[in-house]
Amino acid sequence: MRILLWHVHGSWTTAFVQGPHTYLVPVTPDRGPDGLGRAATFDWPESVVELPPEELRDTDVDLLVLQRPHEIGLAREWLGRRPGVDVPTVYLEHNAPGGPVPDTRHPAADRRDLTIVHVTHFNRLMWDCGTTPTAVIEHGIVDPGPLWTGRLERAAVVVNEPLRRGRTTGTDLLPYLSEAAPLDVFGMGTEGIAARLGLPEDRCRGRELVQSALHHALAERRVYLHPVRWTSLGLSLLEAMHLGMPVVALATTEACEAVPPGAGVLSNRPDVLHDAVRGFVAEPELARETGRAARTAALARYGLPRFLDDWDRLIKEVTR
Repeated sequence: MRILLWHVHGSWTTAFVQGPHTYLVPVTPDRGPDGLGRAATFDWPESVVELPPEELRDTDVDLLVLQRPHEIGLAREWLGRRPGVDVPTVYLEHNAPGGPVPDTRHPAADRRDLTIVHVTHFNRLMWDCGTTPTAVIEHGIVDPGPLWTGRLERAAVVVNEPLRRGRTTGTDLLPYLSEAAPLDVFGMGTEGIAARLGLPEDRCRGRELVQSALHHALAERRVYLHPVRWTSLGLSLLEAMHLGMPVVALATTEACEAVPPGAGVLSNRPDVLHDAVRGFVAEPELARETGRAARTAALARYGLPRFLDDWDRLIKEVTR
């Protein structure tokens, strides 16, 4: 099977391309958003093939995976084929709706010629997809292994652009939560976060690391903190659980499904999150036991084999 998709979400795509197919990714000379090509910081197999736009018209494509609204027009232009009509198509929706929930219309709503695939049941519930067929394929994670040591009495947070995204990612909660334990905030746009939040550097540090280094850095921290108010289901939360980290998270969107009892602490009360972070930092054995439970739960629900099997079943349905 030859599957065409744009390189949009590096972590998700890393799991998707572990399947048995050939994955075609557009590449442009500037490697801009519509032509990133192969990942530079993720480990992708040789079955991921870069193709410039001018070669796509003459390329056999068995399935088109769209991820952004403008890719519908881009596919028509570059392929010379109509998504859903001339080539089987799914629209992969990574995000929870950003408009007036729950009335936000999906950009691919009321299209019987394609399928919208959501990454969480929460997202499918909240998006108004009209008459478009929908499915849910939950995330799968390439297992980084049980790397947690927790040797540093600090909490890890992973979020891109926390200052720009503000309340959406719970950035406003960080000053209070940093009183429970020093925070290391990993992700793009985290430089200077301590000064912007009015915190001493030793209480909140921002760092940007490539994926291979990020897992080891997270695993050194005692606990993983997920203060995000509104998002889909952060892959970093699932990766932390795979690492064997205890997790503390807001009980919003899909987090309640992802983190079962015993694998961490979920609450919409900042004081409960504060006390949970402090407790895990103070009690390394509790952190270890909780992290083991988190890893067991994550492997069972978000393991790579289940993810790839689910996608293969859907691919067969939409291409038959």
